[in-house]
Amino acid sequence: MLRLFWSAFALACGIVQASSAPPTPAQDDSGSAPMRFEWRREGPAETCGANCRVWVSAVGYITADTPREFETFTKDPNVNGAVLVLDSDGGSVLGTLALGRAIRNLGMITTIGRTTVLPRTGNSERRATLSPDGSCESMCAFLLLAGARRYVPPEAHVLVHQIWLGKKRKQALESNYSAEELNIVQRDIGRLVQYTIEMGGSGELLETALRIPPWEPLYRLSSDELRRMKLTTAEALFEPEVAGSPPPKSTTSLATVGQPAAPRD
Repeated sequence: MLRLFWSAFALACGIVQASSAPPTPAQDDSGSAPMRFEWRREGPAETCGANCRVWVSAVGYITADTPREFETFTKDPNVNGAVLVLDSDGGSVLGTLALGRAIRNLGMITTIGRTTVLPRTGNSERRATLSPDGSCESMCAFLLLAGARRYVPPEAHVLVHQIWLGKKRKQALESNYSAEELNIVQRDIGRLVQYTIEMGGSGELLETALRIPPWEPLYRLSSDELRRMKLTTAEALFEPEVAGSPPPKSTTSLATVGQPAAPRD
């Protein structure tokens, strides 16, 4: 882990320049809508019959309000131990850490996939299909790590890069940075290190992400890397739980997370 901390320090030192701009939290800018959580049941009903799978779809980017939205969603007791299907381009560092701890506390299974809602037939509920070719980018990789069990299908894409300062990521080379902004980056990297250890992840995940600056294409993790970094720990989705002790739950509270966002139409 010493090598990891030196990598983090080198990242932070590399962005120091004078700036009078106000600091903003380190995060990843995303072009999609904020993350939304929805229950989905597999369909068509005549195809899967009595074996239609059920999962929670998590689509969109993570904001500071996402953990609070998730807290409202998880008032349903059926969420405990449920499958959470991620399709996200990342987002807020602090939002991800709070959301990840909530997911671990619920013992959920995390995976990556693309949920497609089917047309409604009659008065029945809307069914959906689940494709394995979803994407989990940037901070989403650390959200994936929060699952008590984790499965990454071969068709899925897990891509990583460095965290950066809010909207400066898209103009990272042209922007100036203050000492206060440097402090924010160092602080958030430290929190990310602590979270990764807490979730039982590998330092290799952080070290790999810290090598990819925001002006370069995101790095796709290989199947071997996904296993070494402990991002995938199960052989199949919806498989029965294997014997053994579950990962420890997090004790971090959501009480300090921001106010809930308005639901998306």
